[in-house]
Amino acid sequence: MYHLMIKTSFAAAHNLINYQGDCENLHGHNWLVEVTVSAKELDAAGLGIDFKILKKETKGLLNELDHKYLNDLTPFKTASPSSENISCYLFETLSQHLNNANITVERVNVWESDNACASYTRD
Repeated sequence: MYHLMIKTSFAAAHNLINYQGDCENLHGHNWLVEVTVSAKELDAAGLGIDFKILKKETKGLLNELDHKYLNDLTPFKTASPSSENISCYLFETLSQHLNNANITVERVNVWESDNACASYTRD
């Protein structure tokens, strides 16, 4: 099994719902996002998936979040826009776009600071 990972980022504001503390107030982050996919086989060029494709799909999705107030966006109308829920949303949406017989989204890490990260995997 081959594993490929990209890193990218977005900036946005949010406030946590049902949280008793400072993060219940409006604030923002420069999130770092890591997306890992697995490939069972390589193509004729020796690639599991072209990094261009992985970057394009991820960046397209992050453009919907970038410089937005996350609480106003449909995915977070009913779920607090925590790093955990953001990683799940990105994982599920990228899986719909990328998963096929060869490629599987394995993990999405969402770093809200240099030392705090939430990850989502299927199991």
